[in-house]
Amino acid sequence: MMPTSTVHIKGNRARILLSSVFGPYAQNDQYGSRAINPMELYQNQVTRTQGSFSLRMFHRSFGLMMLQANIDAPCTLLDFPSLERFALEIQNNSYDIVGISAISTNIVKVREMCVLVRKHLPKATIVIGGHIANNADLPRIIDADHIVRGDGVRWFRKYLGQDANKAVRHPMAYAGFGARIMGITLTDSPALKAAILIPSVGCPVGCNFCSTSAMFGGKGRFVNFYETGDELFKIMSRIEATLKVRSFFVLDENFLLYRKRALRLLELMKKGNKSWLLHVFSSARVLQSYTIEQLVALGISWVWMGLEGKNSLYPKLRSIDTRLLVKTLQSNGIRVLGSSIIGLEDHSPDNISQIIDYAISHETDFHQFMLYTPVAGTPLFEQHRKEGTLLPDSEISAADAHGQYRFNYRHRYIHDGHEEKYLLNAFEQDFEKNGPSLARLIKTTLNGWQKYKNHPDKRIRKRFAMKVNVLRTTYAGAVWAMKKWYRDNDRMTARMNELLQRLHEEFGWTTKLLAALFGRYIYTMLQREEKRLALGWVYEPASFYEKNAAAIALENGPRRHPKIPMLRKRWVAGEFYPQPASYPIRRQSWK
Repeated sequence: MMPTSTVHIKGNRARILLSSVFGPYAQNDQYGSRAINPMELYQNQVTRTQGSFSLRMFHRSFGLMMLQANIDAPCTLLDFPSLERFALEIQNNSYDIVGISAISTNIVKVREMCVLVRKHLPKATIVIGGHIANNADLPRIIDADHIVRGDGVRWFRKYLGQDANKAVRHPMAYAGFGARIMGITLTDSPALKAAILIPSVGCPVGCNFCSTSAMFGGKGRFVNFYETGDELFKIMSRIEATLKVRSFFVLDENFLLYRKRALRLLELMKKGNKSWLLHVFSSARVLQSYTIEQLVALGISWVWMGLEGKNSLYPKLRSIDTRLLVKTLQSNGIRVLGSSIIGLEDHSPDNISQIIDYAISHETDFHQFMLYTPVAGTPLFEQHRKEGTLLPDSEISAADAHGQYRFNYRHRYIHDGHEEKYLLNAFEQDFEKNGPSLARLIKTTLNGWQKYKNHPDKRIRKRFAMKVNVLRTTYAGAVWAMKKWYRDNDRMTARMNELLQRLHEEFGWTTKLLAALFGRYIYTMLQREEKRLALGWVYEPASFYEKNAAAIALENGPRRHPKIPMLRKRWVAGEFYPQPASYPIRRQSWK
């Protein structure tokens, strides 16, 4: 990392390219890609074995978007390019700085991108950031000028001669795109989408395996972009007005930990009559520090929380009945995405079945299973390095050290690649016992509507009414289709019957008719999707090419330099999936 006092020779006149690593992302190739697509977060880490019932959704490179929003210099963002598209960009344009963000598994791709930049832009400064920067060996592996850990916004501001302590400008960005389930591409209507909200980066908890915590200096180290509830309310109001959204995906490792900020936000939401929905990460211990009334009033709609087992040594879970907590949240309409780690120090072939059984007994709406993985830069990695238990590159490549496939170290009890069997077994058992995550989500959503539809607070009633139309129509149709799909499975058929009956009783004969109508269509699309997946279909994100106002002004000739560069989308190219002639796909809307 460069000294903080150093400023680029061109300062705020430097032309900047920001890029994520190149695709394809779902293929095995010479750059270390793997068939497990890291861009499909939900499908690969949450609904991995659910086939057509898997939720597929892509997410932008939010860190790069945050950087671009806070750079006054001419800045272009190339997100999800192909190798050819990246090469063309640096061949046909003159950039002074090329910034690349990546995770550690993409180290070979980053090395190749650095080679191309040196070839086509030999005078350009190369800056590498993201989780890959945790790798202490990175300087000898890639040819870069600066490797930046931690807060890239303030680093870039200093490097360009800007005021590093200036208020952070928040990007205007949706949380996901290309969402697809049961063979249907969901509508991209802004009213039904969530926007990203980034209150802070880093994590004060500091779990030993967490690369995010390590990137910002470990336990207790984090950066608050917005310290107060007043600041957050102002930003959220601006995002709502710009993007026409009422839902926010809060990219904060433990948003609810800062009670003063959260409760002040709640106070302002009440005063402003805001029925916002918040999707948050939180630990069980922090959740229990709030009343369910506070969580509902704050608009908590989704919770992503760790569920590491009854015997977990993590303080955030100790002495907490997490099954009761999950049940309480779901009964109040709050959907839960549980996350469990396979392969902790005490996990063995003798107890792994009990550990998996305990995890799936929570009956979360979605459940993530990941392998206990020493990622470069974390305390866990350093522990295994000192003990000499890390596997050499000849046994496992960096591309596989992501917690979704193999251990990158010698586990005390689990050997010979059996960890993948245990991991897949966890996903399969969760699916077999608890059914499609979509059905669980629908049940939780219905719980919330039935409990709060007559609540005395109009703001809360409005919050739960946001999903009532989809419950009456498409969700009911999805349950009808799932019932037919599972017609030979008595236990699952009974579960779908019960849910469908609840929907019919709640919404009447129109929903009964619409469920059958929509259901037949969804069932047909489900069958088609199963055929596509059997043929080996993979899903890829589109490419995004965006310039800020300063870059556009430079492109269009001499103009007055704008005080605040506004993001201008130039083009979005590509499809979310290939389209073989035998199975053409038309874009479908699921409203």
